[in-house]
Amino acid sequence: MKTVPADQMLYPDLFRAFERVRWDLEKDIPWDQFDPNKLTDEQAMTIKMNAITEWAALPATEMFLRDNRDDSDFSAFMSVWFYEEQKHSLVLMEYLRRFKPEMLPTEAELHAVRFDFDPAPALETLMLHFCGEIRLNHWYRCAAEWHTEPVIKAIYETIAKDEARHGGAYLRYMKKALAQTGDLARAAFAKIGVLMASASRTSKALHPTNLHVNQALFPNDTVQSRMPEPGWLERWLDQQIVFDSGWEKKVAERILHNLSLLFEQPFQTVQELNRFRKQALAKLEASSAQPAAA
Repeated sequence: MKTVPADQMLYPDLFRAFERVRWDLEKDIPWDQFDPNKLTDEQAMTIKMNAITEWAALPATEMFLRDNRDDSDFSAFMSVWFYEEQKHSLVLMEYLRRFKPEMLPTEAELHAVRFDFDPAPALETLMLHFCGEIRLNHWYRCAAEWHTEPVIKAIYETIAKDEARHGGAYLRYMKKALAQTGDLARAAFAKIGVLMASASRTSKALHPTNLHVNQALFPNDTVQSRMPEPGWLERWLDQQIVFDSGWEKKVAERILHNLSLLFEQPFQTVQELNRFRKQALAKLEASSAQPAAA
């Protein structure tokens, strides 16, 4: 158990900060502005898929709680993160319930994305989800521009802001981990940062819901593989909202900017971050070798 005084825990401050800006499902979504002429079945189907994807916060929370049993501060924050992520699924489903009820996900479709994730290093998982929040913020902003129906535009703009705040909270826990574990955290964060800022080099959407997480279930071990339409995400990104190289560049720049602040040195390119990763790994290996030599 980490010896951190209670008044230095992040959860109490994050709870208060999130409470101050929390939006109301009934009052803050402009439901009365709905325009039926600006919603197609194609668009409604993507809303359904995103609602199911957001439901995957359930198994992700179970993973976080299992892999962070020694960190009650972070585990407590999961109560806030889980609530808000499930609320994203709920508001998307509420939109469909009101305006396209035939597209509403079934309980079976929601439950299909709840499965066990294999244990993984907590620091790397933290960084992975930090990058995932940055990516979701940009995906939803892009989706808001694609849609012309006023209510769903407002919903995507609203939840995009939530994802940005979640990323900010994860960054604070990364700073805390850096102060506590030093090179171990540097190596882990830089490793995942290089991966997640290099999405333009892959054909696969790099997001936690699109990565393999249970070897025994492979290849049906990503959240997206368990969706009603497993290939929907790439189609949504490439052909519908058109999340192009310009948007992808914004994601990479945001990851590099935040890691520059975290590590207190500038990273303009993924290559510079990769060099830092190698240096951090070398220092970590050297420090591990010293006790063995002694």
